[in-house]
Amino acid sequence: MAEEQSHLTVRESEGVKIVEFADRKILDELCIAEIREELSALVDNTPGVKLLLCFEQVEHLSSAALGVLINLHKQVEGQKGQLKLSNITPQIFEVFKITRLNKLFDIHDAEVGAIASF
Repeated sequence: MAEEQSHLTVRESEGVKIVEFADRKILDELCIAEIREELSALVDNTPGVKLLLCFEQVEHLSSAALGVLINLHKQVEGQKGQLKLSNITPQIFEVFKITRLNKLFDIHDAEVGAIASF
């Protein structure tokens, strides 16, 4: 049986879990469901998590993926953790502005600044 490939890479720096997306396009429902499961498990297993989602590789994001981010935000807050986003392309950031999600999320231009802000 083939090993399931993760859509995420997780590493840690200065006590912050940094999640990078492997896919350039986060559009497929199955892919989004798998990402939701991976992120949810990460938060559940780390109470008080400091979580940084780095969107450097991502070029396209579906509305369903935005829904996952909103639910993740609630889940992290419920665990008394912090969630921040970084390296969002101008094209995707425009979607965050239109949907006013830039007001909900703590968004940083670069990973270094985001880590320092925790």
